[in-house]
Amino acid sequence: MKGTRLKQMRSEAEAIFRHCLKAVDPHMAVKRFLHLDGKKLILGAKDRPLSEFDLNGYDRIFIVGGGKATAPMARAVEELLGKQISRGIINVKYGFTERLTYTEIIEAGHPLPDRNGVEGTRQILDFLEDASENDLVFSLISGGGSALLTQPAGKITLQEKQEVTRTLLACGAGIDEINAVRKHISSSKGGQMARAAYPATIVNLMLSDVVGDKMDVIASGPFVPDSSTYKDVLDILRKYDLKEIPPSILERLEEGSGGRFPETPKDGDPIFDRVFNMIVGSNILALEAAEEKAKTLGYKVIIL
Repeated sequence: MKGTRLKQMRSEAEAIFRHCLKAVDPHMAVKRFLHLDGKKLILGAKDRPLSEFDLNGYDRIFIVGGGKATAPMARAVEELLGKQISRGIINVKYGFTERLTYTEIIEAGHPLPDRNGVEGTRQILDFLEDASENDLVFSLISGGGSALLTQPAGKITLQEKQEVTRTLLACGAGIDEINAVRKHISSSKGGQMARAAYPATIVNLMLSDVVGDKMDVIASGPFVPDSSTYKDVLDILRKYDLKEIPPSILERLEEGSGGRFPETPKDGDPIFDRVFNMIVGSNILALEAAEEKAKTLGYKVIIL
């Protein structure tokens, strides 16, 4: 009897685990979130939509994005919209590909960014700058997106960007501090992709691997407002007494603080009026799915 119960509990634990994984499967997460009713695109549940878009109002539909799980997310969008998609470009980790029809996949380095990632990000930024107010852009962001969507700003090199990140990690800087620095030595992070795409409509779907699901932290928030400033970043460098900062980076930050370069876009900037940021999968959604399944099996559940 004891052995039978143990076997049953193991089977139930496996069922809970499978249900949990299914809830955050990248392909299924996007499919559950996007629905098509004729030419009406629905975001969220069909009976409780978060947003709706009339596809007749758009000339072109594009896909961009980056992350280890972005290819299956793109497959879900392609399955839904098919020939209505004009073109797409996404950056993924080497080997994390899918067979896609309308979306070009660029394989790149993760966790360390490489030249492929920089080139792919440059192409995505060029792509976004070409978008008009009559275009709809799907941005698909997942874990690893910060490394895979990388474009050093100005004269800064990829090697210098990597060097300052390693220095910050070694001195014990917090993740928010590191992200603030990254955003200000990059031309793709901290809402800057939203700036490039304006005035196109952006549907930014994110698969979060970040504790607390802070949108500006997921892949360093390419389509999300940034609250940090050049001055904040200089204060961070002074706080940790970092003297071995590459001259090109220090010059960029000082000139940015002096107003030579535009700040990362902030909350309230009109460029975000047509940006719809949505989290379609996260750790908390996985926990809630596990709770749901466990309750159907008769367990009392507490999420710690």
